[in-house]
Amino acid sequence: MKALISWIDDRIPMTKTWEKHISKYPAPKNFNFWYFFGSLAMLVLVNQLLTGIWLTMHYNPTAEGAFASVEYIMRDVPWGWLLRYMHSTGASAFFVVVYLHMYRGLIYGSYQKPRELLWLFGMLIFLVLMAEAFMGYILPWGQMSYWGAQVIISLFGAIPVIGDDLTLWIRGDYVVSGATLNRFFALHVVALPLVLVMLVFLHIIALHEVGSNNPDGIEIKKNKDANGWPKDGIPFHPYYSVKDIVGVVGFLFFFCFVIFFMPDGGGYFLEKPNFEIANPLKTPEHIAPVWYFTPFYAILRAIPDKLGGVIMMGLSILVLFILPWLDRCKVKSWRYRSMLHRINIAQFIVCFIILGVLGVLPPTEGRTLLAQITTFGYFAFFVLLWFYSKNEATKPLPERLTK
Repeated sequence: MKALISWIDDRIPMTKTWEKHISKYPAPKNFNFWYFFGSLAMLVLVNQLLTGIWLTMHYNPTAEGAFASVEYIMRDVPWGWLLRYMHSTGASAFFVVVYLHMYRGLIYGSYQKPRELLWLFGMLIFLVLMAEAFMGYILPWGQMSYWGAQVIISLFGAIPVIGDDLTLWIRGDYVVSGATLNRFFALHVVALPLVLVMLVFLHIIALHEVGSNNPDGIEIKKNKDANGWPKDGIPFHPYYSVKDIVGVVGFLFFFCFVIFFMPDGGGYFLEKPNFEIANPLKTPEHIAPVWYFTPFYAILRAIPDKLGGVIMMGLSILVLFILPWLDRCKVKSWRYRSMLHRINIAQFIVCFIILGVLGVLPPTEGRTLLAQITTFGYFAFFVLLWFYSKNEATKPLPERLTK
Protein backbone atom coordinates (compact mmCIF):
# COMPACT_ATOMS: atom_id res chain seq x y z
CA MET A 1 0.00 0.00 0.00
CA LYS A 2 2.87 2.40 0.84
CA ALA A 3 4.48 1.64 -2.50
CA LEU A 4 1.19 2.32 -4.30
CA ILE A 5 0.68 5.63 -2.47
CA SER A 6 4.27 6.62 -3.22
CA TRP A 7 3.77 5.74 -6.88
CA ILE A 8 0.64 7.92 -7.06
CA ASP A 9 2.31 10.79 -5.14
CA ASP A 10 5.09 10.86 -7.71
CA ARG A 11 2.49 11.60 -10.37
CA ILE A 12 -0.23 13.62 -8.61
CA PRO A 13 -0.03 15.31 -5.17
CA MET A 14 -2.60 13.01 -3.50
CA THR A 15 -1.07 12.94 0.00
CA LYS A 16 -0.14 16.62 -0.14
CA THR A 17 -3.71 17.53 -1.12
CA TRP A 18 -5.17 15.31 1.63
CA GLU A 19 -2.97 16.95 4.24
CA LYS A 20 -3.55 20.53 3.04
CA HIS A 21 -7.32 20.33 2.81
CA ILE A 22 -8.26 17.69 5.40
CA SER A 23 -5.79 16.08 7.82
CA LYS A 24 -3.60 19.15 8.40
CA TYR A 25 -6.13 21.87 7.67
CA PRO A 26 -6.37 24.05 10.81
CA ALA A 27 -9.99 24.59 11.77
CA PRO A 28 -11.11 26.79 14.69
CA LYS A 29 -11.75 24.76 17.82
CA ASN A 30 -15.12 26.36 18.64
CA PHE A 31 -17.29 25.28 15.70
CA ASN A 32 -20.90 24.82 16.80
CA PHE A 33 -24.17 23.45 15.42
CA TRP A 34 -24.31 25.98 12.59
CA TYR A 35 -21.15 24.56 11.02
CA PHE A 36 -22.82 21.25 10.14
CA PHE A 37 -24.55 22.69 7.09
CA GLY A 38 -21.51 23.11 4.86
CA SER A 39 -20.76 19.38 4.92
CA LEU A 40 -24.48 18.57 4.66
CA ALA A 41 -24.67 20.66 1.50
CA MET A 42 -21.92 18.48 0.00
CA LEU A 43 -23.84 15.35 1.02
CA VAL A 44 -27.06 16.54 -0.62
CA LEU A 45 -25.17 17.60 -3.76
CA VAL A 46 -23.74 14.08 -4.13
CA ASN A 47 -27.24 12.64 -3.57
CA GLN A 48 -28.70 14.86 -6.29
CA LEU A 49 -25.96 13.99 -8.78
CA LEU A 50 -26.17 10.23 -8.23
CA THR A 51 -29.96 9.94 -8.15
CA GLY A 52 -30.19 12.30 -11.13
CA ILE A 53 -27.95 10.04 -13.21
CA TRP A 54 -30.15 7.01 -12.50
CA LEU A 55 -33.36 8.91 -13.20
CA THR A 56 -31.96 10.17 -16.51
CA MET A 57 -31.55 6.57 -17.67
CA HIS A 58 -35.34 6.11 -17.69
CA TYR A 59 -36.58 9.64 -18.43
CA ASN A 60 -37.99 10.66 -21.81
CA PRO A 61 -37.44 14.42 -22.43
CA THR A 62 -40.38 14.96 -24.77
CA ALA A 63 -43.74 16.61 -24.26
CA GLU A 64 -45.42 13.34 -25.28
CA GLY A 65 -43.38 11.02 -23.07
CA ALA A 66 -42.07 13.00 -20.08
CA PHE A 67 -45.02 12.52 -17.72
CA ALA A 68 -45.45 8.87 -18.67
CA SER A 69 -41.74 8.19 -18.15
CA VAL A 70 -41.94 9.60 -14.62
CA GLU A 71 -44.90 7.30 -13.95
CA TYR A 72 -42.88 4.43 -15.40
CA ILE A 73 -40.02 5.23 -13.02
CA MET A 74 -42.42 5.34 -10.09
CA ARG A 75 -44.30 2.13 -10.89
CA ASP A 76 -42.15 -0.20 -13.00
CA VAL A 77 -38.45 0.59 -12.49
CA PRO A 78 -37.04 -1.40 -9.54
CA TRP A 79 -36.62 1.05 -6.65
CA GLY A 80 -37.48 3.85 -9.08
CA TRP A 81 -39.95 5.37 -6.62
CA LEU A 82 -37.15 5.63 -4.03
CA LEU A 83 -34.75 7.28 -6.48
CA ARG A 84 -37.40 9.77 -7.55
CA TYR A 85 -38.32 10.68 -3.96
CA MET A 86 -34.67 10.92 -2.94
CA HIS A 87 -34.18 13.39 -5.78
CA SER A 88 -37.34 15.45 -5.21
CA THR A 89 -36.89 15.52 -1.43
CA GLY A 90 -33.20 16.19 -1.97
CA ALA A 91 -34.03 19.35 -3.91
CA SER A 92 -35.93 20.78 -0.95
CA ALA A 93 -33.30 19.50 1.49
CA PHE A 94 -30.63 21.27 -0.58
CA PHE A 95 -32.33 24.63 -0.13
CA VAL A 96 -33.03 24.03 3.57
CA VAL A 97 -29.33 23.33 4.12
CA VAL A 98 -28.14 26.19 1.90
CA TYR A 99 -30.46 28.75 3.54
CA LEU A 100 -29.23 27.71 6.99
CA HIS A 101 -25.64 27.81 5.73
CA MET A 102 -26.20 31.36 4.47
CA TYR A 103 -27.83 32.31 7.77
CA ARG A 104 -24.73 31.15 9.64
CA GLY A 105 -22.56 33.28 7.36
CA LEU A 106 -24.84 36.23 8.03
CA ILE A 107 -24.79 36.10 11.83
CA TYR A 108 -21.06 35.40 12.13
CA GLY A 109 -19.94 37.81 9.40
CA SER A 110 -18.37 35.12 7.22
CA TYR A 111 -18.71 37.42 4.21
CA GLN A 112 -16.34 40.09 5.56
CA LYS A 113 -12.67 40.58 4.68
CA PRO A 114 -10.78 38.43 3.75
CA ARG A 115 -13.70 36.19 2.68
CA GLU A 116 -15.42 38.42 0.12
CA LEU A 117 -14.55 36.14 -2.81
CA LEU A 118 -15.64 33.10 -0.80
CA TRP A 119 -19.03 34.77 -0.29
CA LEU A 120 -19.29 35.64 -4.00
CA PHE A 121 -18.63 32.02 -4.97
CA GLY A 122 -21.30 30.96 -2.49
CA MET A 123 -23.82 33.38 -3.95
CA LEU A 124 -23.05 32.16 -7.47
CA ILE A 125 -23.69 28.62 -6.23
CA PHE A 126 -27.04 29.81 -4.85
CA LEU A 127 -27.94 31.46 -8.17
CA VAL A 128 -27.00 28.40 -10.25
CA LEU A 129 -28.83 26.18 -7.78
CA MET A 130 -32.00 28.23 -8.28
CA ALA A 131 -31.71 27.86 -12.07
CA GLU A 132 -31.00 24.13 -11.70
CA ALA A 133 -34.01 23.64 -9.42
CA PHE A 134 -36.34 25.60 -11.69
CA MET A 135 -35.36 23.63 -14.79
CA GLY A 136 -35.60 20.35 -12.92
CA TYR A 137 -39.06 21.33 -11.70
CA ILE A 138 -40.24 21.52 -15.33
CA LEU A 139 -39.15 17.97 -16.20
CA PRO A 140 -42.08 15.97 -14.67
CA TRP A 141 -44.31 17.88 -17.13
CA GLY A 142 -47.24 18.05 -14.76
CA GLN A 143 -49.75 20.87 -14.50
CA MET A 144 -47.71 22.96 -12.08
CA SER A 145 -44.51 22.29 -14.04
CA TYR A 146 -46.07 23.56 -17.23
CA TRP A 147 -47.87 26.58 -15.85
CA GLY A 148 -45.02 27.48 -13.52
CA ALA A 149 -42.72 27.61 -16.53
CA GLN A 150 -45.31 29.70 -18.38
CA VAL A 151 -45.46 32.28 -15.59
CA ILE A 152 -41.74 32.49 -14.80
CA ILE A 153 -40.55 32.63 -18.41
CA SER A 154 -43.15 35.29 -19.25
CA LEU A 155 -41.53 37.57 -16.65
CA PHE A 156 -38.60 38.10 -19.01
CA GLY A 157 -41.07 39.68 -21.43
CA ALA A 158 -41.30 42.67 -19.10
CA ILE A 159 -37.72 43.67 -19.96
CA PRO A 160 -37.83 46.67 -22.35
CA VAL A 161 -36.72 46.25 -25.98
CA ILE A 162 -35.31 42.70 -25.73
CA GLY A 163 -38.04 41.15 -23.56
CA ASP A 164 -40.07 39.43 -26.29
CA ASP A 165 -37.03 38.11 -28.15
CA LEU A 166 -35.46 36.91 -24.91
CA THR A 167 -38.64 35.07 -23.91
CA LEU A 168 -38.83 33.41 -27.33
CA TRP A 169 -35.17 32.39 -27.09
CA ILE A 170 -35.61 30.85 -23.63
CA ARG A 171 -38.73 28.91 -24.62
CA GLY A 172 -37.38 27.83 -27.99
CA ASP A 173 -40.94 28.20 -29.27
CA TYR A 174 -43.83 30.65 -29.21
CA VAL A 175 -45.36 28.75 -26.30
CA VAL A 176 -43.98 26.41 -23.62
CA SER A 177 -43.63 23.16 -25.53
CA GLY A 178 -41.48 20.12 -26.08
CA ALA A 179 -38.67 22.36 -27.34
CA THR A 180 -38.66 24.15 -23.98
CA LEU A 181 -38.64 20.84 -22.11
CA ASN A 182 -35.78 19.47 -24.21
CA ARG A 183 -33.46 22.43 -23.69
CA PHE A 184 -34.25 22.63 -19.99
CA PHE A 185 -33.44 18.92 -19.71
CA ALA A 186 -30.05 19.45 -21.38
CA LEU A 187 -29.23 22.35 -19.08
CA HIS A 188 -30.47 20.51 -15.98
CA VAL A 189 -28.49 17.30 -16.48
CA VAL A 190 -25.32 18.55 -18.20
CA ALA A 191 -24.51 22.26 -18.27
CA LEU A 192 -25.65 23.51 -14.86
CA PRO A 193 -24.32 20.52 -12.83
CA LEU A 194 -20.88 21.10 -14.38
CA VAL A 195 -21.00 24.78 -13.45
CA LEU A 196 -22.28 23.91 -9.97
CA VAL A 197 -19.50 21.39 -9.28
CA MET A 198 -16.88 23.85 -10.54
CA LEU A 199 -18.20 26.62 -8.27
CA VAL A 200 -18.30 24.27 -5.27
CA PHE A 201 -14.67 23.37 -5.96
CA LEU A 202 -13.69 27.05 -6.13
CA HIS A 203 -15.73 27.75 -2.98
CA ILE A 204 -13.78 25.11 -1.04
CA ILE A 205 -10.40 26.24 -2.43
CA ALA A 206 -11.18 29.84 -1.47
CA LEU A 207 -12.28 28.70 2.01
CA HIS A 208 -9.08 26.76 2.67
CA GLU A 209 -6.92 29.60 1.37
CA VAL A 210 -8.23 32.23 3.81
CA GLY A 211 -9.27 29.80 6.55
CA SER A 212 -12.61 29.12 8.17
CA ASN A 213 -14.44 31.76 10.16
CA ASN A 214 -15.75 30.93 13.63
CA PRO A 215 -18.53 32.04 16.02
CA ASP A 216 -16.21 34.65 17.57
CA GLY A 217 -15.14 36.08 14.21
CA ILE A 218 -11.45 36.00 15.24
CA GLU A 219 -8.74 35.09 12.73
CA ILE A 220 -6.90 32.11 14.25
CA LYS A 221 -3.99 32.56 11.83
CA LYS A 222 -2.92 35.68 13.72
CA ASN A 223 -2.03 33.71 16.86
CA LYS A 224 0.38 30.83 16.11
CA ASP A 225 2.76 28.70 18.16
CA ALA A 226 6.47 28.14 17.54
CA ASN A 227 5.70 25.53 14.88
CA GLY A 228 3.43 27.90 12.93
CA TRP A 229 0.24 26.11 13.98
CA PRO A 230 -2.69 28.31 15.13
CA LYS A 231 -3.03 28.07 18.92
CA ASP A 232 -6.83 27.96 18.62
CA GLY A 233 -6.85 25.54 15.69
CA ILE A 234 -7.31 21.78 15.53
CA PRO A 235 -6.90 19.45 12.51
CA PHE A 236 -10.11 19.12 10.53
CA HIS A 237 -9.55 15.36 10.46
CA PRO A 238 -10.33 13.50 12.63
CA TYR A 239 -12.00 16.06 14.91
CA TYR A 240 -14.54 17.65 12.58
CA SER A 241 -14.78 14.80 10.09
CA VAL A 242 -16.05 12.64 12.97
CA LYS A 243 -18.25 15.45 14.33
CA ASP A 244 -19.81 15.91 10.89
CA ILE A 245 -20.85 12.25 10.93
CA VAL A 246 -23.11 13.08 13.88
CA GLY A 247 -24.69 15.85 11.81
CA VAL A 248 -25.10 13.51 8.84
CA VAL A 249 -26.83 10.87 10.97
CA GLY A 250 -29.21 13.45 12.44
CA PHE A 251 -29.93 14.86 8.98
CA LEU A 252 -30.60 11.40 7.54
CA PHE A 253 -33.21 10.70 10.23
CA PHE A 254 -35.27 13.67 9.01
CA PHE A 255 -34.47 13.07 5.35
CA CYS A 256 -35.54 9.42 5.46
CA PHE A 257 -38.66 10.25 7.46
CA VAL A 258 -39.80 12.61 4.70
CA ILE A 259 -38.94 10.14 1.92
CA PHE A 260 -40.83 7.21 3.47
CA PHE A 261 -43.72 8.91 5.26
CA MET A 262 -44.45 12.25 3.51
CA PRO A 263 -42.50 12.43 0.21
CA ASP A 264 -44.74 15.20 -1.12
CA GLY A 265 -43.92 17.34 1.93
CA GLY A 266 -47.58 18.03 2.55
CA GLY A 267 -47.94 19.41 -0.98
CA TYR A 268 -44.95 21.75 -0.73
CA PHE A 269 -42.25 19.46 -2.14
CA LEU A 270 -44.52 17.89 -4.78
CA GLU A 271 -47.73 19.84 -5.43
CA LYS A 272 -50.94 17.95 -6.10
CA PRO A 273 -51.52 19.54 -9.56
CA ASN A 274 -48.17 18.10 -10.66
CA PHE A 275 -49.57 14.58 -10.43
CA GLU A 276 -51.75 15.49 -13.42
CA ILE A 277 -50.27 15.66 -16.91
CA ALA A 278 -49.66 19.13 -18.36
CA ASN A 279 -52.71 20.54 -20.13
CA PRO A 280 -52.38 23.89 -21.97
CA LEU A 281 -56.17 24.22 -21.95
CA LYS A 282 -56.62 23.82 -18.19
CA THR A 283 -55.13 26.40 -15.84
CA PRO A 284 -54.64 25.39 -12.17
CA GLU A 285 -56.68 27.35 -9.66
CA HIS A 286 -53.57 28.83 -8.05
CA ILE A 287 -50.09 28.91 -9.63
CA ALA A 288 -47.15 29.27 -7.26
CA PRO A 289 -43.50 28.17 -7.43
CA VAL A 290 -41.94 25.62 -5.09
CA TRP A 291 -41.50 26.84 -1.51
CA TYR A 292 -37.81 27.74 -1.86
CA PHE A 293 -38.63 30.36 -4.52
CA THR A 294 -41.64 31.86 -2.77
CA PRO A 295 -39.88 34.69 -0.83
CA PHE A 296 -38.66 36.18 -4.10
CA TYR A 297 -41.98 35.43 -5.82
CA ALA A 298 -43.79 37.33 -3.05
CA ILE A 299 -41.52 40.34 -3.65
CA LEU A 300 -42.42 40.14 -7.34
CA ARG A 301 -46.16 40.13 -6.59
CA ALA A 302 -45.86 42.91 -4.00
CA ILE A 303 -45.07 45.44 -6.75
CA PRO A 304 -48.13 46.41 -8.85
CA ASP A 305 -46.07 47.11 -11.98
CA LYS A 306 -44.81 43.97 -13.74
CA LEU A 307 -41.46 45.45 -14.77
CA GLY A 308 -41.01 46.97 -11.32
CA GLY A 309 -41.74 43.59 -9.73
CA VAL A 310 -39.17 41.85 -11.93
CA ILE A 311 -36.57 44.51 -11.09
CA MET A 312 -37.22 44.26 -7.34
CA MET A 313 -37.10 40.47 -7.45
CA GLY A 314 -33.77 40.61 -9.28
CA LEU A 315 -32.40 43.21 -6.85
CA SER A 316 -33.44 41.08 -3.86
CA ILE A 317 -30.94 38.46 -5.04
CA LEU A 318 -28.26 40.78 -6.44
CA VAL A 319 -28.06 42.82 -3.23
CA LEU A 320 -26.81 39.70 -1.45
CA PHE A 321 -23.74 39.75 -3.71
CA ILE A 322 -22.63 43.17 -2.43
CA LEU A 323 -23.24 42.40 1.25
CA PRO A 324 -19.47 42.30 2.06
CA TRP A 325 -19.18 45.93 0.98
CA LEU A 326 -22.36 47.12 2.66
CA ASP A 327 -21.18 45.94 6.08
CA ARG A 328 -18.40 48.35 7.08
CA CYS A 329 -17.97 47.12 10.66
CA LYS A 330 -14.58 45.62 11.56
CA VAL A 331 -16.18 43.17 14.01
CA LYS A 332 -17.60 40.09 12.31
CA SER A 333 -19.70 38.05 14.74
CA TRP A 334 -23.00 39.29 16.07
CA ARG A 335 -21.83 38.09 19.50
CA TYR A 336 -19.80 41.30 19.81
CA ARG A 337 -21.89 43.65 17.73
CA SER A 338 -24.59 46.11 18.77
CA MET A 339 -28.17 45.29 19.72
CA LEU A 340 -29.24 47.30 16.66
CA HIS A 341 -27.40 44.85 14.41
CA ARG A 342 -29.02 41.86 16.10
CA ILE A 343 -32.47 43.40 15.76
CA ASN A 344 -31.78 44.20 12.11
CA ILE A 345 -30.81 40.59 11.37
CA ALA A 346 -33.86 39.31 13.29
CA GLN A 347 -36.30 41.52 11.36
CA PHE A 348 -34.63 40.48 8.09
CA ILE A 349 -35.13 36.78 8.88
CA VAL A 350 -38.74 37.36 9.99
CA CYS A 351 -39.50 39.30 6.79
CA PHE A 352 -37.91 36.57 4.66
CA ILE A 353 -40.01 33.84 6.33
CA ILE A 354 -43.23 35.86 6.03
CA LEU A 355 -42.50 36.50 2.35
CA GLY A 356 -41.97 32.76 1.88
CA VAL A 357 -45.38 32.00 3.39
CA LEU A 358 -47.12 34.75 1.38
CA GLY A 359 -45.59 33.46 -1.85
CA VAL A 360 -47.34 30.11 -1.39
CA LEU A 361 -50.79 31.61 -0.69
CA PRO A 362 -53.16 33.15 -3.24
CA PRO A 363 -52.88 36.96 -3.26
CA THR A 364 -55.45 39.08 -1.44
CA GLU A 365 -55.49 42.79 -0.66
CA GLY A 366 -54.32 42.23 2.92
CA ARG A 367 -51.61 39.75 1.92
CA THR A 368 -50.32 42.11 -0.77
CA LEU A 369 -50.04 44.91 1.80
CA LEU A 370 -48.17 42.60 4.18
CA ALA A 371 -45.87 41.53 1.32
CA GLN A 372 -45.11 45.20 0.59
CA ILE A 373 -44.27 45.85 4.25
CA THR A 374 -41.99 42.81 4.51
CA THR A 375 -40.37 43.65 1.17
CA PHE A 376 -39.53 47.05 2.63
CA GLY A 377 -38.10 45.29 5.71
CA TYR A 378 -36.04 42.96 3.50
CA PHE A 379 -34.32 45.82 1.68
CA ALA A 380 -34.16 47.98 4.82
CA PHE A 381 -31.73 45.46 6.31
CA PHE A 382 -29.10 46.30 3.71
CA VAL A 383 -29.70 50.06 3.76
CA LEU A 384 -29.56 50.26 7.56
CA LEU A 385 -26.46 48.05 7.64
CA TRP A 386 -24.65 50.51 5.39
CA PHE A 387 -25.46 53.47 7.64
CA TYR A 388 -24.85 52.12 11.14
CA SER A 389 -22.06 49.58 10.57
CA LYS A 390 -19.20 52.04 10.09
CA ASN A 391 -19.56 53.66 13.53
CA GLU A 392 -21.23 50.77 15.31
CA ALA A 393 -20.71 50.45 19.07
CA THR A 394 -19.25 46.97 19.48
CA LYS A 395 -18.06 44.88 22.41
CA PRO A 396 -14.31 44.22 22.86
CA LEU A 397 -13.13 41.05 21.13
CA PRO A 398 -11.42 38.32 23.22
CA GLU A 399 -7.79 37.58 22.47
CA ARG A 400 -8.45 33.84 22.15
CA LEU A 401 -11.45 31.82 20.99
CA THR A 402 -14.28 31.15 23.43
CA LYS A 403 -16.70 28.23 23.35
